[in-house]
Amino acid sequence: MLYNIFIDPFVQMAQMPDLLVQTLWEGLVAGVLYALIALGFVLIFKASGVFNFAQGIMVVFAGLTLVGLYEKLSPSTGQGLGAFLALVLTIGVMFVLAWTIERVVLRPLVNQPDIILFMATFGITFFLIGFGESIFGGSPKKMITEQLLLPTGAIDLNILGGRVIIQKLDIAAAVIAGLMVAGLALFFQYTRIGRALRAVADSHKAALSVGISLNQIWVIVWFTAGIVALVTGIMWGARSDVSFGLSVIALKALPVLILGGFTSVPGAIVGGLIIGIGEKMGEFYWGPLVGGGIESWLAYIIALAFLLFRPQGLFGDKIIERI
Repeated sequence: MLYNIFIDPFVQMAQMPDLLVQTLWEGLVAGVLYALIALGFVLIFKASGVFNFAQGIMVVFAGLTLVGLYEKLSPSTGQGLGAFLALVLTIGVMFVLAWTIERVVLRPLVNQPDIILFMATFGITFFLIGFGESIFGGSPKKMITEQLLLPTGAIDLNILGGRVIIQKLDIAAAVIAGLMVAGLALFFQYTRIGRALRAVADSHKAALSVGISLNQIWVIVWFTAGIVALVTGIMWGARSDVSFGLSVIALKALPVLILGGFTSVPGAIVGGLIIGIGEKMGEFYWGPLVGGGIESWLAYIIALAFLLFRPQGLFGDKIIERI
């Protein structure tokens, strides 16, 4: 039994390298999409030091808003213009949402303990669920992939003597995620706003004392997280439609953040790739040997191991407390 579990998967990899390549590609794409979700969490955490539980529902809300606006606009404007207008208006909606969260929720809680801000994100989550269901209903909606000019179809490759199928949408998702990670990393490192975001994360009082507007910073960071949520909603929705069930997928961001570090933008992508590839490899090669279901729990086992041996993650700042 132990021989089968530890040796058979590697024998299969050697005998069928094309299936190994296919599994690695699917894991890479899943990891990129996990990383997109984790990016939103990293942005909020860097600006407030709080884990934003509402990021998952923001992904769903942004996707539903885009599809809902398109359905309203396309009959009178046409599909192409309707999709463009819906995208612009959705960006506007995410800005209004960011401004409202800052004004109604965050501003009254300045300098409060982190646990209070964390619980406030729970309230935002359930408000957006109820508000979204009242406007868009609870049924899944099809993402407007073609209207947004996203590539469709697949590329059929002959690799290592076997057939490997790569979806064009997956390639687009990987490219867009890479550009967003690079852009956000440069933004935080080299811009004045990026440095202000890091200062706010270190101490609200210290940031206020040097003239940094906490209110403006929070609007900017929540709006940026909203844009990330919109891109994530488009990519996830194109693969599995847009529904409130997508918010459950956002829970996978927690092990991604534990691996990469809660404050690291590059860590989000690295952690996402580790989780995505690990899940697909585990489910395909080891799942049949242990009864299946590995994909649902492997990420949390990997995260638990990191918490035991490197709790700050691969790219997180090591915390040193002086007594």
